[in-house]
Amino acid sequence: MRLQRIAGNWIGEEKIHPSPWDPHGGTAIGSVHNRVALDGFVVVQDYAHERDGRVVFRGHGVFTWNEAEQCYVLYWFDSMGVPPNIFKGHFENDVLTMTSKDLQGHSRVLFDFTRDGRYTYRMEVSQDGNQWYLFTEASYDKKES
Repeated sequence: MRLQRIAGNWIGEEKIHPSPWDPHGGTAIGSVHNRVALDGFVVVQDYAHERDGRVVFRGHGVFTWNEAEQCYVLYWFDSMGVPPNIFKGHFENDVLTMTSKDLQGHSRVLFDFTRDGRYTYRMEVSQDGNQWYLFTEASYDKKES
């Protein structure tokens, strides 16, 4: 599975743009632990978002390949207390783009794996699925174990 290349521990700076969820925006430190599980069929992600020296947001993701729909799927759970999000998408070269639609609107995430030892991340949001706004952008470096 192509997602196995993100296995490991990652840390990076995140920029959060002002939005209804975070009116002022700001910067944070993101820590990501990705591990391959279930005989290589999934990647399990644990995420922590730290501001001012304390973790203020946590997430848990499960990435897999859906053979029936021929797409990658991310099941995302987090500490916001909302129902889980389901993102679906595809790779174009080394960039995975996935989208989700739920009661809060639309989300689009992009994972760019073009550089070894680093990946970049973007999340965009939209109320209608037509006009998109940048919510988060980050760059994570792989930590040596």
